[in-house]
Amino acid sequence: MPDAQLKQAEEAVAVALSAGANDAWASVSRSRSVDFTVRDGHLEEVKDATSRSLSLALYVDGRYARTSTTDLRPEQVAGFVKEAVAMTRALQPDPYRLIPDPALFEGRSTDDLERNDATIQHLTREDRLALCHGQNERIVGKDKVISCTSASSDGHSISAEASSNGFSGIQESTWLWMGSEVSVNDGGDRKPEGWMWGGASNQADVPTPEAVADLALQRAYDQLGSIKGPTTNTVMVVDPSSTGRLIGRLLGSANGSSLHQGRSFWKGRKGEALISDRLHVTDDPLLKRGLGSRHYDGEGIAAKPMVVLADGALQNYYIDTYYGRKLEMAPTTGSGSNRIVRPGKRDLAAIIGDIQDGIYISSWMGGNADGTTGDFSFGLRGRLIEGGQLGATVGEMNITGNLLDLFSRLIEVGNDPWPFSSTLCPTLVFDQVQFSGV
Repeated sequence: MPDAQLKQAEEAVAVALSAGANDAWASVSRSRSVDFTVRDGHLEEVKDATSRSLSLALYVDGRYARTSTTDLRPEQVAGFVKEAVAMTRALQPDPYRLIPDPALFEGRSTDDLERNDATIQHLTREDRLALCHGQNERIVGKDKVISCTSASSDGHSISAEASSNGFSGIQESTWLWMGSEVSVNDGGDRKPEGWMWGGASNQADVPTPEAVADLALQRAYDQLGSIKGPTTNTVMVVDPSSTGRLIGRLLGSANGSSLHQGRSFWKGRKGEALISDRLHVTDDPLLKRGLGSRHYDGEGIAAKPMVVLADGALQNYYIDTYYGRKLEMAPTTGSGSNRIVRPGKRDLAAIIGDIQDGIYISSWMGGNADGTTGDFSFGLRGRLIEGGQLGATVGEMNITGNLLDLFSRLIEVGNDPWPFSSTLCPTLVFDQVQFSGV
């Protein structure tokens, strides 16, 4: 099947060239996903969806267009491509839109990234039900539980790409995720909720239904008796499951588009020490079994590890070929893959044990961050830290500030990265963070 998809992509490129395109890039993809949901012991929903598509980038007389279709019958594809070429000629020229330089394709890794697990493709109805019921039965009937929804989601995708200037590639992956959401009775109208989702591209790396259920239930119980959080300036400890969001916000505008549009607080500051040197982040697309692993990015640029943050400074931007030309900067890659935070020496429990006064963040509750200035405001929920122990559950509070200032206050990085994310970030500890009760 992958070879057949690659042939379709190559044929689409050939049709585009025969229709007058100067260059063309075609991607043919196919994916299947299966979702099961069990609520309070009963099967509630089953979804089985398969999709196919052809995506085409056209370069015609200095003009550029991207278009797609889900009708992959040969006669329909030929007509679609010819019409797309004709329509591209009517667009305004864009001198920066050129097909990527084939030199960027060179040096592509051939290592098996282990993103494709055949056992996932052979899961049966009974297997999926067992994953859901294994979670649900662990929770339903427990003390204070009102309701529990448990689910599994698995799938398989193949993408084949070809270009008029020599690119050819196939990427294939599988995934299996499961999760539970549970609500509990906290008296009156209070019904706090807890959740947990975990998954991987290989079945061997997926957590057990029991582990998922236990954490979802514990997170719900941890919300019982929640009080309004204090207004204070103190140490902040962020759970590994929530640190990835902070890293994403910090690096969200470190890209060509934001730089060109003047909407990045990183603009002109590459190499400038602005944050704590305790934070070291590498973008590694060649990590085996990584959720963001790939041999090449969306433009065919050969994947390679790239240091993003080190020595307190941004070391590299995410630059695609289009904005690279506009900014007169060498392209790196247009998007992130696996962001790996260099771990420290202690886990969450050990870190909390040494803190006399602080606030532990278990999850974020909305909020926003400005990519131009770095100013942010995040809602949160968590627990007080008192004398090295977790104390009362707190909510109805937020933190405000500036991302660069916040990360300049980073005082420790844990050794316990959250595995169920393409951002592998451990516990993070910040000093003198301003909390506000709301």
